[in-house]
Amino acid sequence: MKLNEFLNTSYTAYHTTANAVKMLEENGFVRFTLGCDAKFTVGGKYFVTMNDSSVIALVVGSGNAFNVVESHTDSPSFKVKGNCVITANGVTRVNTEKYGGGLLYSYFDRPMKIAGRLLTETPDGVESQLVLSDYNVVIPSLCIHHNPTANDGFQINPQTDTLPLLGLNAHDVYSTLTTKRVLDADLFVVPVTEAFRAGVDGELLCSPRIDNLTSVYSSIAAIVDAKPDGIAVAACLDNEEIGSGTRQGSPDFLHDVMDFVAEKLGIATDKYAEMCNNGMVLSVDNGHAVHPAHPEKYDPVAKVYMGKGVVVKHHVNYSTDGLTSALFKRVAELADVPVQDYYNNSAVRCGSTLGLATSREIGMKTCDIGIAQLAMHSACETIAIADVDSMTKVLTAFMSAKLSGNKVSL
Repeated sequence: MKLNEFLNTSYTAYHTTANAVKMLEENGFVRFTLGCDAKFTVGGKYFVTMNDSSVIALVVGSGNAFNVVESHTDSPSFKVKGNCVITANGVTRVNTEKYGGGLLYSYFDRPMKIAGRLLTETPDGVESQLVLSDYNVVIPSLCIHHNPTANDGFQINPQTDTLPLLGLNAHDVYSTLTTKRVLDADLFVVPVTEAFRAGVDGELLCSPRIDNLTSVYSSIAAIVDAKPDGIAVAACLDNEEIGSGTRQGSPDFLHDVMDFVAEKLGIATDKYAEMCNNGMVLSVDNGHAVHPAHPEKYDPVAKVYMGKGVVVKHHVNYSTDGLTSALFKRVAELADVPVQDYYNNSAVRCGSTLGLATSREIGMKTCDIGIAQLAMHSACETIAIADVDSMTKVLTAFMSAKLSGNKVSL
């Protein structure tokens, strides 16, 4: 699957996971489930999913380290409140709430769809059905005539201002998506602008959900091409945008998978601890390129730019320390991939990633990295296309690297 197709069809974490699974299966990866009588062998390629919205893939080498790459499958959007609609003032609107910290004004007046999964009744139990509406919805803005100070800034009320128009005569949501009996659902309203190139040389890529689909795509593409010395792992987890507190979003899932695989391979407890100590985790989540109109929002010196290489992210909210940064930079150097260091403006709030939670839960060396982008959490974000290639290349090298404590070699 090419990057543009992945971006254009990964509407929700459920769609993202389905696309990742398709890429894995097409390249010989075999599905397993936790607690099953699975058999793992050196050279084998495997994957497991959780709740239809997270996937962990691994390739088993004979070496003595875990090379782990993690990313997240979800992005900011609007979550649909069940089958509720609000009919008033001549229209029917979908009742939604914010999911994650989206840049809300960017979602107005653009094509959007309802996507996610339906849980339907069958004779064999509850069935999960991946869905995408065959119609668009839209969140209309209030015209400038009735909101004359809008260009000076305005307050958005998510309960009143960001409810999409379902139509003039609609009665509910579920019946527009299926004829089956729906017991419940996990649905989202998401932008559907297709990925497009920008810039005189087409060097920029713009799309919804670049954060963090480019990380997921690079992780899956890397593990497909990796030739690991140890055990290479690509963990794509849900719910990072709301705190990683779910069973499918928590690093506990990653920890459980690593424990299960080690047990099935007959790796003793002390050997497992040694493999974790030798190994390392890369938490891959995009970072902030300098916005050309607002350079004052960034560190006065340590700025990062689109097209200048993979970003190492430094902050107390990130897992990066001097050692993990140095080890990653060594991998990048051996792979001939450019690297740049990001430090936050000390007076500006910094986001967080999976990195700290993973470092705490699994106890492995961890480094936060990403691609430099503009308009993070907007309905349409921007990166340099060359940086996706750089990220895929360095992740492939990392998964293939021989790690041994504070040493790394390809």
